[in-house]
Amino acid sequence: MLKTLRNAWKDKEIRKKLLYTFMMLVVIRFGSELPIPGVNTSYFKDFFARQSGDAFNFFDAMTGGSFTSMSVLALSITPYITSSIIMQLLTIAIPKLEEMQREGEDGRKKIAEYTRYLTVALALIESTAMAVGFGGQGLLIDYNAWNVIIAVMTMTAGSAFLMWIGERITEKGVGNGISIVLLFNIVSSLPQDVNGLYNAFMNGRIIAVQVVSLLMILAVIVAMVVFVVYLQDGERRIPVQYSKKMVGRKMVGGQSSHIPLKVNTAGVIPVIFASSILQFPVVISQFFNPDYSTIPGKILMMLNQSYWFRPEMPWYSIGLLIYIVLIVLFAYFYTSITFNPLEVANNMKKSGGFIPGIRPGKPTSEYLDKILNYIIFVGAVGLIIISVIPILISGVFGVSRLSFLGTSLIIIVSVILETIKAIESQVIVRNYKGFLND
Repeated sequence: MLKTLRNAWKDKEIRKKLLYTFMMLVVIRFGSELPIPGVNTSYFKDFFARQSGDAFNFFDAMTGGSFTSMSVLALSITPYITSSIIMQLLTIAIPKLEEMQREGEDGRKKIAEYTRYLTVALALIESTAMAVGFGGQGLLIDYNAWNVIIAVMTMTAGSAFLMWIGERITEKGVGNGISIVLLFNIVSSLPQDVNGLYNAFMNGRIIAVQVVSLLMILAVIVAMVVFVVYLQDGERRIPVQYSKKMVGRKMVGGQSSHIPLKVNTAGVIPVIFASSILQFPVVISQFFNPDYSTIPGKILMMLNQSYWFRPEMPWYSIGLLIYIVLIVLFAYFYTSITFNPLEVANNMKKSGGFIPGIRPGKPTSEYLDKILNYIIFVGAVGLIIISVIPILISGVFGVSRLSFLGTSLIIIVSVILETIKAIESQVIVRNYKGFLND
């Protein structure tokens, strides 16, 4: 990785792209410190402190702390991520969008344009819900129509601005603009997480205990990073053989290939969906000041991740079982709509391809479906392990923030690997062009 970055820095054009990307990230950091006019910037900090949990920490990490401080970039790029997921699902559900995607570059540009419109619409809805729903509870210093409009317009414009920056990084920077913005937001929250670990395990302890605690923390982090790398890069390669056929006077075909089936096919989507479903009733209940001594209140506590793994409250960890089931279900659901074994089998049959030992057509589809079900389960188990470990540490040891672990760690590793590969490909292309010029 360091060798790739050194080679990239030596190239003038790539160095300009790296500097451009860095300057865009600096702009984001400045925007994250500008408060929205008329807003109580400490409101959501107190709210998040009462509702600590992996889902809330993850959302705060995705915004780089901008949400809890209610800056102009409070919504961050979460509306864009949500709209991208929605458009991906609609592309599969709506035949016209599916045809548009198959049209090539023009079709993808149209879908990207629809995604931008949907992003602005979602940002407008989310900011309105926040300004109206929380405005009268203390979010707005003076709860009136003018301050509501200012808050809504500022948050919507901030989200659209971040989307624009992400696209500029993709166009003029090193690529993967939206992913890099998300990575930068998560990494910017690391100092707070490190401070939380220090206060929980090292602050006020003797030096020997501090050293042992530090080594154990580093060991856990390194082990999780290695595990995530293997989970993200792991794939099952299904061999494919293409039969030879006569085209004119030449015999073509006969080459071997493979179908790469990634172990973590669904990425972080199952964890995000599962966390969102569990935390939705918890967030909504805050508008009504629930009584946690009643049965509905105890159910809400069971759904709240901040009460899981607490030694003094073992029964509330039952919600963990619901969380695990949801992750598995969403892993199968999301993979089923993004990978169609029957379509893959039919395309292979049309092009003269077959899996050795498996008949073309329906038997191939059934074989792929069987392998895919096994791989999805393995990937879901990996996601469960990664997402549960920070919740376990938080519940048992009382650590308030571990946003850089769990789901965030998957994003960090994935984006870094993708960005390094993109830079490496640009270095190769530049060297190839230089060789041709010589």
